Amino acid sequence: MKGRHRAAVRELCKAGRTLSAHGLTPGTSGNISVRVERGYAMSPTNAFLGSLEPEDVSLLDESGEQIGGLEPTKERALHLAFYEQQPEVRAVVHVHSTYAVALSCLEHDDPDNVLRPLTPYAIMRVGRLALAPYARPGSPELVAAVASRAANHRAVLLANHGPIFAAETLAQAIAAIEEIEQAAKLQLLLEGRPIRTLTPNEIANLSP
Repeated sequence: MKGRHRAAVRELCKAGRTLSAHGLTPGTSGNISVRVERGYAMSPTNAFLGSLEPEDVSLLDESGEQIGGLEPTKERALHLAFYEQQPEVRAVVHVHSTYAVALSCLEHDDPDNVLRPLTPYAIMRVGRLALAPYARPGSPELVAAVASRAANHRAVLLANHGPIFAAETLAQAIAAIEEIEQAAKLQLLLEGRPIRTLTPNEIANLSP
């Protein structure tokens, strides 16, 4: 394993255990990546994230080509789209968590932000959650849909699929993914009831 990948690989395996323990990656769903100097560490295809070992992790060069480990997730292009659009991003997490996926199956009036402003935490940790139209997983159409949103959004919800989040650190990305799941759960639980959302002034007064 190349030295520049070693710490990222350990971090990625730990993140996989966290996401699995929190029930956010059923079966072999979900994928994680970390940017390193001149490359990436990425979870392999069809991997159970809760039992990733360092030797399993895919190692990629700066162009996204595999240079070590197992074959990377078939959704690697979604991760690379964020890295290409946002140079400051260091980690990307994509999961198929229950409530976020349920939210992704609904029709939405505002595809630029499908989360209602219910709590300050979703606003501070997630921001706007853009909806990308459905396309087959791993397809060029899905990659194009994500790439077109990646320049202006850290959080994207893939229709009938699940959320993806990009951040400066893997810890931030995991926290945001967990917040998306919690916010989606609240939104679905409250559907059909009178809801008090945060006002524009209340939102403006929040710290990032």
